Amino acid sequence: MKAVKQDTPITTTAAAGRLLERFFEMLMAERQSAANTVDAYRRDLNDFAAFLGRRGHALADADAAMVRAYLQRLDQAGMAPRTAARRLSALRQFYKFMIGEGLRTDDPLGTVDAPRQPKALPKLLSEEEVARLLLAARALSGDDGLRATALLELLYATGLRVSELVGMPVAAVMRDQRVLIVRGKGGKERMIPLNDGARQAIACWLPVRSAWLAKDRAGGGTSPWLFPSRGKSGHLTRHRFAQLLKAICQAAEIDPRRVSPHVLRHAFATHLLDNGADLRSVQQMLGHADIATTQIYTHVAGERLKPLVNTHHPLARPRRPEPE
Repeated sequence: MKAVKQDTPITTTAAAGRLLERFFEMLMAERQSAANTVDAYRRDLNDFAAFLGRRGHALADADAAMVRAYLQRLDQAGMAPRTAARRLSALRQFYKFMIGEGLRTDDPLGTVDAPRQPKALPKLLSEEEVARLLLAARALSGDDGLRATALLELLYATGLRVSELVGMPVAAVMRDQRVLIVRGKGGKERMIPLNDGARQAIACWLPVRSAWLAKDRAGGGTSPWLFPSRGKSGHLTRHRFAQLLKAICQAAEIDPRRVSPHVLRHAFATHLLDNGADLRSVQQMLGHADIATTQIYTHVAGERLKPLVNTHHPLARPRRPEPE
């Protein structure tokens, strides 16, 4: 896929610039959007505004034809449909904001369809492969092994997003409770049961976590994070966790290209459904706002069952010819 050339920075009137800042402030204040989300919206709107500006149009006055022309340019540049759909989502939110503020009466995206995306099922890990990853983590020596085991046991037991995992406050697990309370996207809380393996791994990790505390941190070397770090963030970063996971995959003799923190989240959901969990419970534990997002895992389970049905179902067996 060719790289999409980034347009020049936004060139708007002062009024348009203030309008955009009001939109970003709303995202942060009312929707409690993460800083990364706001930055992505800013880049997407900047790109669309620059596209319009070169054609003599203003961001606030765009119509459906202009939006379709923009999507066509992205497609010609080789942008993936999923990325183009994300940009379109940013535009939808901005113009809905304008309508809500009484600055427009029509929605220029009301008749614009999102780019078609191929239906891709999540990457799969078997229960046996996850067990091998956990064994490889436990085999690491010393405190490194205790931390790796706690990370993987907690991730596979809860299906946390990687940002939720590395940013987990230590207070969330200090009482050895059987239910973990997670604050996810938009500040929404959800409860996830903790199994014995995860609780035991955390109990073994807590006494040694101080080895990762920065000595010059305010508060005498204390940290609010379950997985602290001496880095700027104060806790283990997503990038560093991905590196640790890659090393564990190699030790477990599993191709690291098949495994990521999000793949383990997929494994959590898929294995729950394989073992009889209901879809609504899985939705709540994953923190999906829409159950349609969770339904992808029913398709995964279906794909996994096809070979079983084709092999073992009575109608799949060759039939003997009827006697004449």
